[in-house]
Amino acid sequence: MNILVCDDDQAIVDAIGIYLENEGFSIFKAANGLEAIELIGDQEIHLIIMDIMMPKMDGIRATMKIREENNIPLIMLSAKSEDYDKILGLNIGADDYITKPFNPLELIARVKSQLRRYTTLGSLETKSHVYRSGGLVIDDESKNISVDGEAVHLTPVQYKILKLLTANAGRVFSIEEIYEKVWNEPSFSPENTVTVHIRKIREKIEINPKEPKYLKVVWGVGYKVEKI
Repeated sequence: MNILVCDDDQAIVDAIGIYLENEGFSIFKAANGLEAIELIGDQEIHLIIMDIMMPKMDGIRATMKIREENNIPLIMLSAKSEDYDKILGLNIGADDYITKPFNPLELIARVKSQLRRYTTLGSLETKSHVYRSGGLVIDDESKNISVDGEAVHLTPVQYKILKLLTANAGRVFSIEEIYEKVWNEPSFSPENTVTVHIRKIREKIEINPKEPKYLKVVWGVGYKVEKI
């Protein structure tokens, strides 16, 4: 499995690389967010370890950019331990968070834990077109959707909305973001349009649409698919 380590401190990158290579992982290295994004486009990366404070492009902006198109497991790394940084990192799409200085054994354990979440019967799920949150599964190649093994049928627009949110499970999208990404045009009072589609999706994927398990509203912010 390939792990990308992104930090502007070369000594930390080299140390993490040694720990993970001893566990059998292949390591790719980047010194800033821009290099990380370029590597992800060129290589098959299975997990990212991303520092927050870096030149050119920091870890926050890089993570937001990565989450626009990719659901690779991402562990955020920082010397800061304040709750604000931890919450911000997790809210924009990081899967886990570890502070420097860290115990190498803890880092390895967290890496393996995140990779287990993206494996099926011990083998890495290499289908980048498959997105899931708990029992909700979207196969973007076949355009099939299932919830707890039961097929779900959505309209094309409903499919695009659910795919966007599931591919970025845990990230909150505003109504304006959803409209612009799904309809590919600037938003202009999109509240009613998006809200109606969200309601229809819930009716099809939720056992109780009024108490949704998957597709949730974050009041005053937008919508997200819960990361399960």
